[in-house]
Amino acid sequence: MCLSRIFSTCWVLLLVQLLCSQAVPISIDKTKVKEPEAKAEEPPASVDTGLHYDRYLREVIDFLEKDQHFREKLHNTDMEDIKQGKLAKELDFVSHHVRTKLDELKRQEVNRLRTLIKAKQDLEGGNDIAVDHQALLKQFEYLNHMNPHTFEVDDLDRLIKSATKDLENYDKERHEEFKRYEMMKEHDRREHLKTLDDEQRKKEEEHYEEMRKKHADHPKVNHPGSQNQLKEVWEEADGLDPEDFDPKTFFNLHDTNGDGFFDEQELEALFTKELEKIYDPTNEEDDMVEMEEERLRMREHVMNEVDSNKDRLVSLDEFLIATKKKEFLEPDSWETLEQNQAYTDEEMREFEEHLAQQEQDLNLKSVDLQKQREELERQQEQLNAQKMELQQAVEHMEKLKSQKVEPPPEVHSEFLFQGNVVPDTHGDLAQHGAPQTHQDLPPGHQDAAQGQHNLSTENPSPPPHPSPLSSIPL
Repeated sequence: MCLSRIFSTCWVLLLVQLLCSQAVPISIDKTKVKEPEAKAEEPPASVDTGLHYDRYLREVIDFLEKDQHFREKLHNTDMEDIKQGKLAKELDFVSHHVRTKLDELKRQEVNRLRTLIKAKQDLEGGNDIAVDHQALLKQFEYLNHMNPHTFEVDDLDRLIKSATKDLENYDKERHEEFKRYEMMKEHDRREHLKTLDDEQRKKEEEHYEEMRKKHADHPKVNHPGSQNQLKEVWEEADGLDPEDFDPKTFFNLHDTNGDGFFDEQELEALFTKELEKIYDPTNEEDDMVEMEEERLRMREHVMNEVDSNKDRLVSLDEFLIATKKKEFLEPDSWETLEQNQAYTDEEMREFEEHLAQQEQDLNLKSVDLQKQREELERQQEQLNAQKMELQQAVEHMEKLKSQKVEPPPEVHSEFLFQGNVVPDTHGDLAQHGAPQTHQDLPPGHQDAAQGQHNLSTENPSPPPHPSPLSSIPL
């Protein structure tokens, strides 16, 4: 049996379903019920539990289910023992291969949680703050964070208890979410009315009342789980004669995965015909979010009436017993959502006060952020001004540098010895050195040397073209 259909309940229910490896045999009158065409068997689509650790939960169950010893122990363990953690102790006896894979799954899950913690830290602007992963992992009760490397008995026990508790609260959280949705919708409507003048407001109120009356004008809704409601499904969905209605055959037809139980999804599918009487996605007055809430209410009601052992599943025996009760044969009328407002006036008042406080806090934060922005812009302007001054100073220094280039060391010899070569009367210059004074030069060269000295004193930069001094005959 495939466990994935039971994921919408809880870990306990998933494990219990392993006990049922075959569908409950049901006798069917083949003269009245058409044999369905043989089709290739496909695994039913997995139903997301809505838990943030849904994938981890599924993978752990998949691998535990492969261990023969664990399956045998599960077969002999009742639900209360599972809840108390007795089944978790059998983890010590599963195969090495399964344990190794469970260790790997746990390491992957711990790494995933650490990544999420780091991402949250980054979003909150705490990049430079050291993250204490061990402390933050404490909030995830479904695994033992003190041992992030191996999957132990304590991990299985935690996973069972956490999934059971979280999924038991899942419907309650959905109701609360729907209540907030309805109050926000009413709040938005009231705020919109405030923006209208008297005439427009009157027209809007009239239109609102018209839509409410139109939505309430629908065929009678049968009591969920009653004989009349199931007969309509039998006739309209199954195409069978309502006079031939048989509870056992009906159960077999709508136990879509053949596990001998109605799970929550299979039950909710039975209410589609009733919901279509009230809601039409093409109508302005019909809200599909409200339709799903109505479906949830119907399923919860049937579970409370029929699920005697409170395991969030309806067995064939429980279903047959319920069909013999007076509530099944002569049910009370069913009150739909428009007859049962999701919130009270006091809740609405508190909700609007909370929204007003949130808006005030956001406005204060907005003012603070605007001040921070202005301060940052002022600092940016100062930085830009300093950058401009620095750039101008650099350009000025480059200009001065280009105007005061030092003459190369060979410039004197170019001025003094261009043209005829001065004879060395004292021998090799490389041996005895160049003349140190003007008086050491021959008489004809002293005037030229003196002129060169005067020029170099008055203007240290070399001329852009050869000096006329070079043409003076020596």
